[in-house]
Amino acid sequence: MNNKTLMDNLRCIPDFPQKGINFRDVTTLFKSPECLNIMVDELYEMYKNKGITKIVGIESRGFVLSSALAVRLGAGVVLCRKPGKLPAETVKENYTKEYGSDTIEIHKDAISSEDVVLLHDDLLATGGTMRAAYNLVKKFNPKEILVNFIIEITDEGLHGRDAFEKDTEVTTLITV
Repeated sequence: MNNKTLMDNLRCIPDFPQKGINFRDVTTLFKSPECLNIMVDELYEMYKNKGITKIVGIESRGFVLSSALAVRLGAGVVLCRKPGKLPAETVKENYTKEYGSDTIEIHKDAISSEDVVLLHDDLLATGGTMRAAYNLVKKFNPKEILVNFIIEITDEGLHGRDAFEKDTEVTTLITV
């Protein structure tokens, strides 16, 4: 899609968090009412006819648009968080990433087999965190799982989409 306004407002920070990485900072999109409206409108158009009942926001930048979109779609929001952040009983998924391992959790009663779930996060690079979230949500046996990101990075030789099966619907608003 690569909306010009979104592209013009996306900040790139070279050599962050380490040398050689060009960090794409979505906070510049979040602080702009115009960009927020564009992103929510585009996401709504993508998903308005998909029957979404739950949107899983990945900690923490995924919380922003998952909440805004859920209001527009009439869906619920589920928080996918790091360990120890959710107060009730959780289901966990451990995964490895480029610099170690991590765990994410969702409340045990957050998703049912009747749900159509959209997973949302800010950035697709290697796909590791979202793949873990996808595996976690699969444990609930929902009717369908869709995956969305604000930004997909492909210009640095990253192939995050390869982390998902070919039949998994993965969409993005911006590709760089």
